Amino acid sequence: MIILRNLRGDEFAVNCDLIETISENPDTTMLLTNGRVYIVKESMQEVIDKSIEYHRKIAKGDFM
Repeated sequence: MIILRNLRGDEFAVNCDLIETISENPDTTMLLTNGRVYIVKESMQEVIDKSIEYHRKIAKGDFM
């Protein structure tokens, strides 16, 4: 799970393995495999970087 912020600034966690597409138009919009759509404050690159870091932690066994 990665922590993101909605447009109001409220934080929420999303399972980054469910992200199907990310676009910037100009807000960052994510489409999940379950059909849900989220618009977040983070840039597309920030979401990608958080997802990569999450998977690195999993690969290292560093869950906390």
